[in-house]
Amino acid sequence: MTTTLEADPKAKVMDVVKKVTTIATLPEVTAQIIKTVEDPRSSAQQLHKIVSHDPALVTRILKVVNSAFYGLPGQIGSVERAIVLLGLNGVKNIAVAASLGQLFRGARLCDGFSAKDLWTHCIAVAVAARDLARNMKLNIADEAFLAGMIHDVGILLSLQVYPEKLSEVCQSAKSGGADFCELERRIIGLDHQQLGMGLAEHWKFPRACQLVAGYHHQPQTLADQGRHLVMLVHVADTICCQSKHGFNLTAINQSFNDERLNEMRLDPMVVAVTKGRLDELVSDASALLA
Repeated sequence: MTTTLEADPKAKVMDVVKKVTTIATLPEVTAQIIKTVEDPRSSAQQLHKIVSHDPALVTRILKVVNSAFYGLPGQIGSVERAIVLLGLNGVKNIAVAASLGQLFRGARLCDGFSAKDLWTHCIAVAVAARDLARNMKLNIADEAFLAGMIHDVGILLSLQVYPEKLSEVCQSAKSGGADFCELERRIIGLDHQQLGMGLAEHWKFPRACQLVAGYHHQPQTLADQGRHLVMLVHVADTICCQSKHGFNLTAINQSFNDERLNEMRLDPMVVAVTKGRLDELVSDASALLA
């Protein structure tokens, strides 16, 4: 069964976001953390005050800060110390991971893939994007991690509102050949980029992350000044799908060569290094997947 495209896709996206009551609103503490961190006037003390009201989040922060993911020397026993060491953006990323991880549970996308597989993929893209940013000496490692983590949130909306149609998309993609986003537009009427950008905007994520959610399969369509982070996640998404880390149907047909990477201002040797150590990066991030 196929669906014709809506005359006003943005209106349909907003309608879907409103329908999805189970995930359209982030937990209050996470929303507060995002708002606080995005305010340049905020301090570590303000963030600690918010975090300390959520014992489960405090436990998660301490678990992650003491895991291989950060590789910090010594055991960190207080959340105040963790905030100082991680920085405000690092704490925000853990809070978002804790909230999103609850949403990627239980449901099945299609034969062979669950929502948990999608979460594994999102974390893999996040750590790959962070690694690419660090190795290229770009001062956006935390932003790259957040952007990678939320890049496929639009699929969650499809899973809630159009589960049978999403399964049809996945099954068609598994048959090979067709582009995942084209299949979504033909069968559902919207692709996960459109839905993801709408949800990221609703959740008040930074504009750069909204663009990643909305254009990670087509970064070349953005103006040059707005697409560097999108391209970073595009490459991370591609290598994670090629390496079969979690749900990999969305970018299974994406590819790039050295010339294309140079066009995107990404060093091919850096990309090769990140791809080569992807298993290690994902393993180190296991505390975020719990």
